Amino acid sequence: MHNMNIKTKITSFFIAALFINGFALAKDGNSTPYTIKFATLAPEGSTWMNVMRELDKEIREKSNNRIKFKFYAGGVSGDEKDVIRKIRIGQLHAGGFSGVGIGQIVPEVRVLDLPFLFNNREEIDHIYNTYFEYFSNVFHKKGYTSLGWVEVGPVHIFSNKPISTISDMAGIKMWMWEGDPLANEMIKALGLSPYPLSVTDVLISLQTGLIDTVYGSPLAAISLQWFTKIKFISMYPLANSSGAVLISNKLFNQLPSDLKNLLMNLSKKHFSRLISLTRIDNDKSIQVMKEAAITLVEKPEGRDLKAFSKAGKIVRDNLVDKLYSRDLLEKIISSLNSFRNSN
Repeated sequence: MHNMNIKTKITSFFIAALFINGFALAKDGNSTPYTIKFATLAPEGSTWMNVMRELDKEIREKSNNRIKFKFYAGGVSGDEKDVIRKIRIGQLHAGGFSGVGIGQIVPEVRVLDLPFLFNNREEIDHIYNTYFEYFSNVFHKKGYTSLGWVEVGPVHIFSNKPISTISDMAGIKMWMWEGDPLANEMIKALGLSPYPLSVTDVLISLQTGLIDTVYGSPLAAISLQWFTKIKFISMYPLANSSGAVLISNKLFNQLPSDLKNLLMNLSKKHFSRLISLTRIDNDKSIQVMKEAAITLVEKPEGRDLKAFSKAGKIVRDNLVDKLYSRDLLEKIISSLNSFRNSN
């Protein structure tokens, strides 16, 4: 009986050893499946999620189902700061973030969201391309691999009274994305007292009258249904809202080299297309709002335009050494000026 127990234990030991060894061989043989748990505020059916599902389909096919995404869309995992916290503790692996989200990880990236920085989309592309490697290295040091830039788009003011000058803002109840230092500085520079709320609380707050003015891209206003509660859109954008798709280094480093390359290459392909589609959708969204009887308030001129530019400069200077260095700000402005002169 004693010998039988010993034999049973030995047999069990070898079965366990074979199982562990077999698992290791499977992993070395590149047949272990990897699931990337990905969260975003973008709702299902949006351009963001449609492109993400196309990326997922292609990466499954080209990897023989060795790698795939599992999606948590529409804010079901919480606000962007909640998603970042869940990535840090391993509940999630990746996310699609706006500038607010990526700024929680790397504050200096908010230099790309500064008010009145860009004049057109060509300038945006120039700076994104020029500084992609720089910011990728900074993200990596913070524990994330950048799969590529994405773009939220031009940030407009949506309100229930026409706003084309700073003085028009008197008495409005302006939402501010809770915990966003850049928006806080911008709203202060405009002489307003903000109402800090999570993105997921904005619609109900518009419905109840807690706030009556919000900001964001036209596509976001449509996707999040904010446009149903406002009457005017100011056509002079405050800024361009950046974004990025990030994956934790912890998971990315576990991937075999061929899957790393596949993920990076397909991400670059799909996110480049996503930027183009987002820009088209933002333009279409303005038309949709116009057809919904929302009034377009034209860009200010003369002194009123200069007043906005002055507020923008105050914001840039106030955030030096809080979010980014003076050196980085000056390099980006210098790069923009060189690009403008050459074009």
